[in-house]
Amino acid sequence: MKRPSLVRTVGLAILIAASAALLAAESPQKADFRTIFSVDKAKLSNTGRGAYCILEPGYRLHFQSGKDTLIVSVLEETKLVDGVTTRVVEERETEGGQLAEVSRNYFAIDNTTGDVYYFGEDVDEYKNGKVTGHEGAWLSGVHGATFGLIVPGAPRAGDRYYQESAPKVAMDRAEVVAINEEIKVPAGTFKNCLHTKESSALEGGSEDKYYAPGVGLIKDAEFVLVKIEKGKS
Repeated sequence: MKRPSLVRTVGLAILIAASAALLAAESPQKADFRTIFSVDKAKLSNTGRGAYCILEPGYRLHFQSGKDTLIVSVLEETKLVDGVTTRVVEERETEGGQLAEVSRNYFAIDNTTGDVYYFGEDVDEYKNGKVTGHEGAWLSGVHGATFGLIVPGAPRAGDRYYQESAPKVAMDRAEVVAINEEIKVPAGTFKNCLHTKESSALEGGSEDKYYAPGVGLIKDAEFVLVKIEKGKS
């Protein structure tokens, strides 16, 4: 059998390498989810407005999914977590008319960027009116947990970041899918919405969330916004 010439062999190798490089360029690997956020904690505030999150006492969002409800309330309370005075945001969820969970989430905002950071939560799970557990509770600075980015002030499609980083407890993360979607919910039709896909490093599956400019969360999986109560200006 006739052996291929050296020129043909080298040429073929170059062609294969070029094709591989072109394929890699057309199919870039996604960046890892960010876990470290360059922010001066001393400059974070417990009150303010980001593009997609409002931390003003009295601001309240009502959601519904069939007979289930979710009420997200910005409380007057604050809590010191990991050296930061955070705002307490309560989530109260019912299932079939019965209280299922109450969580107290601790947020702080960088008013120069609109980025809102998540410093932990206390959780009470209910059954038949009684507290049955506290699954998912964590605090930044305790047992190796660190704060995350709950929602960016100026998101870009493809951004990926951890919202909470509590090893073996809570490792939720988000990827920005789009920033210009139009979403219709019972509370109204909203344009230029932020669409994120959230998942967990501890379990499978994902959920879609949508945030409207100047309003905040308007759709969380099957929960849709039905009413807005304005906070203090």
